[in-house]
Amino acid sequence: MKALIPALISGTLLSAAAHAEVAVDYWMWDSQQAPVYRKCADLFEAEHPGVKIAITQTGWNQYWTALQTAFLSGDAPDVFVNHATRLPEFAANGLLANLAPRIDAAGYDLGGFHPGLVETWSKEGAVYGLPKDWATVALAYDAGKLAAAGLSPEDLADLDWSPEDGGSFQQAIARMTVDAAGTRGNEPGFDGSKVATYGLVSNPFSPHGETEWSYLAGSTGWRFIDAPWAESYNFDDPRLAATLAWFRDLARGHHYMPTAEQTGKLGGETLMFSGKGAMSVIGSWQAGLYAQSMPSVRFAPIPAGPEGRSSMFNGLADSVWSGSGNPDEAWAWTAFLGSDACQSVVAESGIVFPAREALTEDALRAFEAKGIDMSAFVAVATPETTFPFPVTDYGNEISAIVRDALDRLMLGQGDADEILAGADAEIDRLF
Repeated sequence: MKALIPALISGTLLSAAAHAEVAVDYWMWDSQQAPVYRKCADLFEAEHPGVKIAITQTGWNQYWTALQTAFLSGDAPDVFVNHATRLPEFAANGLLANLAPRIDAAGYDLGGFHPGLVETWSKEGAVYGLPKDWATVALAYDAGKLAAAGLSPEDLADLDWSPEDGGSFQQAIARMTVDAAGTRGNEPGFDGSKVATYGLVSNPFSPHGETEWSYLAGSTGWRFIDAPWAESYNFDDPRLAATLAWFRDLARGHHYMPTAEQTGKLGGETLMFSGKGAMSVIGSWQAGLYAQSMPSVRFAPIPAGPEGRSSMFNGLADSVWSGSGNPDEAWAWTAFLGSDACQSVVAESGIVFPAREALTEDALRAFEAKGIDMSAFVAVATPETTFPFPVTDYGNEISAIVRDALDRLMLGQGDADEILAGADAEIDRLF
């Protein structure tokens, strides 16, 4: 079903053309996508004379600082790209317009969005954003380093993993780790103090672990929370402790992955692009950057754990500021952003996967036209092989608690079970 776009719903916006021009401010952080959404804005403006879309793009870190300042000054953008990590705080402070009444009044089609996306942005009947894209994770690897290790793409296509011995995933990581003398991690004489290429590299571990650790924890059947907006987390689950202990040992014991100290603030991208890494798990939104910066990169499915493959399923949304002076126009633009008309433009750009499920194949073809095979990301984009980004109250406080626990755990400063149980108890006290 095609998404319904309000004809600016009433005479309110139609009259704008006959009077003063209305400017709708739209903020975003992704420089790659800014030109794509400019195309959407041109289409929207052609359909709605008298309304102009002013797009402002700033980098990730500056974006959130500028947005917070704009909220405080009462000069925030009418519509802005939102991330699930910010949803609890913004919703609790009344900064987001509830779109549910307008969705109902317009008969707007939410069913066309990929399952699970709208639910992330909903609470107790309110809807705080319309989905704009979706993301899963896959294994990025250097095809040249893979061949040098005597492995083939087929060897990576069906990897398995367990926290006990790491399965064939750990075997591949070991094989692709090479010391300064050219000895591989699975060969006698390997010197872990002088690693030239690590078999697996990662960004510093984040509280949500979207690309760093959650895919393996999820493959054990573990979940952050039991239901959306839950009032307790499962950080004291032994399955999570076993998973994170495996990562710690991979780095500190086997030297197949950089330690937290060695990674520092470089991140997986820098290590991969400089040749220090052979493999890394990345999000689908990073694939274009990898392909551009590292022509030898290819993508394989994440390994299957005890309960199969499991990827976090995340997606951005477009939210309307509750203080917007142009609420009708802001809603109309937001509705258009989530419609087939704009989402088709997104699909054809080959940068991210659009939120509308029916357009996934269009996006795959656009990526393929750029020489990028994204099938590994699509393979896990099902309700059975994904779990949602955890959204609850106290998001900032929980992130701080978990970040501290992960830092201590990965630095080898205590037992994984005890550290995570302590963090879980701290989180319980918040609620």
